[in-house]
Amino acid sequence: MDIIKSIEHEQLKNKVPVLTVGNTVKVHVKVKEGNRERIQVFEGIIIKKQGGGLNETFTVRKISYGVGVEKTFLVHSPMVEKVEVVRVGKARRAKLYYLRDRVGKASRTKEKLGARIENKEITIKEELAEEPVEEVVEEPVAAEEVAPVEETTVETAAEEVKEETVVEEAKAEEEVTEEPVAEEAVTEEAAAEEAPAEEEKPAESEE
Repeated sequence: MDIIKSIEHEQLKNKVPVLTVGNTVKVHVKVKEGNRERIQVFEGIIIKKQGGGLNETFTVRKISYGVGVEKTFLVHSPMVEKVEVVRVGKARRAKLYYLRDRVGKASRTKEKLGARIENKEITIKEELAEEPVEEVVEEPVAAEEVAPVEETTVETAAEEVKEETVVEEAKAEEEVTEEPVAEEAVTEEAAAEEAPAEEEKPAESEE
């Protein structure tokens, strides 16, 4: 697809009303007045259609206070809100320029009796349904998993410190228990040495 055509395709309306030359229609047009926006209705007879695609237009003619007024609207213009059919008229031409020379009732087309007034629309491009966006929700499981790891590390560190303190206490108790044993051994040796000396003294006295 050509670049220009692709850009024009984006600007096209999804649905367009069926416009027939000779019908009396009401065109609802958006009008901006300062910061406000309102809808203005222009009622008249479609006297011609021309162009195609994004440039397709239609011209509506009406007589206002004895003066003929014609307005040309773009079919795909965002300013045209809707086109409402009021009366179905007979027309055997594609361009009704002869109505410009008519005055009064003669400036209107003949009405088709028994014709249904239907506001039909043509679907030019299908509306693309918006795909639901999947919201990525972060699972709180990850946070729960991280917390126990920190607790276990803290617990293991505390257990190691406790084990070290227990080992140090055990070593200190062993040292304390060894010192009295050594003192007892020294006292026993001293007592053993004193006993023979006392035995020798009485022997000498007997002599």
